[in-house]
Amino acid sequence: MNDLKNAVFGVVGICGINGNLISRVLVDHGFTVIGTDLSSKEECKFQSALDSYDMKIYYGQPPEEFYEEVDYMILPMALSEKSEPYKKTIEHNIPLLTPDDILDKINPAKQVICVGGTNGKTTTTAMIKHICYEYGIKPCEHNLKNMQGNIRYIPGLQARLNGDLAILETGTQGIPGDLTRTMKDCQPNAVVLTNITPDHLSDGSSFLDYARVKGGLVNAVQNKRIIVNGDDPTVMGLLKELEYTGDLMTFGLEYETFEEVKKECFCGKQIKINEIIAGCGTYECDCGLTYKTPEFLAKNITGNNRNKFTFNCPTGDYDFELQVSGLHNIYNAMGAIIAAHEILDIPFSDIKRALSTFTGVSGRMEKVGVVNGKDLMIDYAHNPAGILTVLSEIKKQYGSVCIVITTISESGESGDYQILKAASTFADHIIPASHASHVCALKLIDDPKFKNKIRLPEVEPEEFKKGTLGATGDQLLEGVKSAFNTNDNIVVCTGDASFKYKDKLYELVN
Repeated sequence: MNDLKNAVFGVVGICGINGNLISRVLVDHGFTVIGTDLSSKEECKFQSALDSYDMKIYYGQPPEEFYEEVDYMILPMALSEKSEPYKKTIEHNIPLLTPDDILDKINPAKQVICVGGTNGKTTTTAMIKHICYEYGIKPCEHNLKNMQGNIRYIPGLQARLNGDLAILETGTQGIPGDLTRTMKDCQPNAVVLTNITPDHLSDGSSFLDYARVKGGLVNAVQNKRIIVNGDDPTVMGLLKELEYTGDLMTFGLEYETFEEVKKECFCGKQIKINEIIAGCGTYECDCGLTYKTPEFLAKNITGNNRNKFTFNCPTGDYDFELQVSGLHNIYNAMGAIIAAHEILDIPFSDIKRALSTFTGVSGRMEKVGVVNGKDLMIDYAHNPAGILTVLSEIKKQYGSVCIVITTISESGESGDYQILKAASTFADHIIPASHASHVCALKLIDDPKFKNKIRLPEVEPEEFKKGTLGATGDQLLEGVKSAFNTNDNIVVCTGDASFKYKDKLYELVN
């Protein structure tokens, strides 16, 4: 874009996600931006991310001079051709640019690590970033308050913001090609793949269809570097199917297995897994896909909360102690340690010091407070594997647990059933706070496995859906109030709504 250095870029909808990020990317790369948004400055949702930037912004209806000042225009993707900004742009013969044009014209020009997988990617991303900050390296940040970092254009645009490097959380809705597109935007040097468990299964799609979508992560770093969970046969089977040829680094845990489970293999058969956690462990399939001891291994796992372990690698053994608890967080830490040491060349001593001060991610096993002698906790878990993992850890710590489910599964009613089934494995009582979980609970309430566990809220939740956000703030509160009528030691609220409306829970506690 050297030929456009003296151009002025107009950004309509600067208070939206794309408008905010595009305007900041342009300014960070030395371009002049003039923004506009119908919101007032006080109503601008992500205003805090714009405050440190030197750009003119028209809040409310933009004046005619806005269209006279700019050389190129970026409009919101959803804006109609009948809208005033679109018609004005055409009237003034202003060339239109899209987010894809910005991504094509500006490269990240820095080291990029993408973190993907079904569970653990948010925490693993946060761990790597924390290590970087403690070591004096500044990752680029999207700074969009309370916004997940893996939505469509966020990772690619974030990679182009100012920073020493980019550590990007990258997700999928299970749509073929969406991760491939995201990887093209991000241009990663390395990938961390945490695990693959059933999630976002649309009608007619299978678990292996979803797993193949994750192949976009793998193909993006062919002949580069990838760090993967070697205890997950689906991950290892995907690498085999895609004939991965780059620098492969595997990690896993040396720990007692809980039970034998089965998981679909790419060959069409069922893999037998001696499970440590959520479809991960030692495994063997008749097709020849067999567990091999990972190159990087967490051994000697101890501590009341299973937060101490020895990191075993080709160069020796290193002892770590985490502030966060549970086997799932040891898996997360393994990916983060390898990325920090093998990709970023950060010494083990500095990684150890940094992880000893990492206290977790907001919305992940976050304790809200105590009500009537019961602890109240929230966790973002919104798929069966995530709920199983979280509840197993909480059950060990608290003895008895009541779960308030706020999710609606992207896999439809079968997914909602799997969520309730996962919850029943460790929860003593289940409160279906979302309409979807309530409908499913009504069908299961006479089943002996569920009969004594399900507690319906006093007010039946009305239908509500927005992605995996399946409950309103009021429905969440109704579920929590019902949960406090149980005799369990802790109430844990799971799903998007527990995170989105956690302020209501803090108000309740206070």
